[in-house]
Amino acid sequence: MAIMSPTSPPPPPIPTVGKSNSLSLSVEVRPMTRLRRRPERLIVPECGLSCLDIAEMKKQKKTERNMNPEFEVEGRDFYLASRKGRREIMEDGYGVMLDILGDPKQAFFVVIDGHGGRAAADYIAENLGKNIMKGLETVGKEEDQLQAAIRDAYLTTDKEFLSQNVDSGACCASVLFMHGHLLVANVGDCRVVLSQKGVANVLTRDHRPDREDERSRIERSGGYVDCRNGVWRVNGSLAVSRAVGDLHSKEWIISEPEICKFPLTADLDFLIMASDGLWDKVNGQEAVDVVLREKDPLESCKKLVDISCKRGNIDDITVMVITVQQFLGSIKKSHKIDPSSPPYMKSTS
Repeated sequence: MAIMSPTSPPPPPIPTVGKSNSLSLSVEVRPMTRLRRRPERLIVPECGLSCLDIAEMKKQKKTERNMNPEFEVEGRDFYLASRKGRREIMEDGYGVMLDILGDPKQAFFVVIDGHGGRAAADYIAENLGKNIMKGLETVGKEEDQLQAAIRDAYLTTDKEFLSQNVDSGACCASVLFMHGHLLVANVGDCRVVLSQKGVANVLTRDHRPDREDERSRIERSGGYVDCRNGVWRVNGSLAVSRAVGDLHSKEWIISEPEICKFPLTADLDFLIMASDGLWDKVNGQEAVDVVLREKDPLESCKKLVDISCKRGNIDDITVMVITVQQFLGSIKKSHKIDPSSPPYMKSTS
């Protein structure tokens, strides 16, 4: 390289080729030196990419980046913040249905944590709520019928996704506001926490292989559970025991949800729904305290995401806060949760 005088213009940018074979421009500024060096070689891809090829690759990369940004949503009656972890793509998702059957007091929300790609998460976001609505068209208001409709919708969504022959899976937790009640369902380790007069109550139970009932079920079906690096896994693979999808593990990874029904009363504050990216680092009561302290629900979602990341979380995180009072019908007497009776568990860890 020729020696530059103080008044010499900088050398032109040198085209280089990265690992993705897409061309980029970079300017290298070097200190003045007396040594003469050969100019860097221009490496031309063997495939001979055209300008159109390069433009398409850049467009694809940009699309991939924009598909999975950190983002936030301020909706009607709900607030959400989501941040991608260290995986190549964002695998979390969510779904919302408001004004069900034209009734503003009826709504559906779901938070989803995918694995093995985002195909299953996308499918759940698009179809689980619709399948629940189809099931509700043929049932009455009785508790067992409502829960049966939700259960069948989870199983139907799983069956339909499996028929696509895509080996992806997803955990999810959903809430349905209907007829003055809250119906909560989940498969996997997404979690729903209810604040009642500032006290956190966990309305879901994680489906993990170290749960005694889950472990027994898996072993009865011919699978096994072991612990690797401190994490219990099904057949040495998945760290959850229930999910939608997971085509090649369906003998052991079932999609049947656990469901609970809870009356909406005047002393309820809000719901927090989140993927395990939050709950692995933040307990239920702490999350409730943050929402109460921040006042602004959207800011509280973002704050919870930040807390989890600062504590070392590297997983995708999705946090949704839902205000409850607008879904109340006639005001009912307070219904106190019995923390000793699952699936209502007071958060202490």
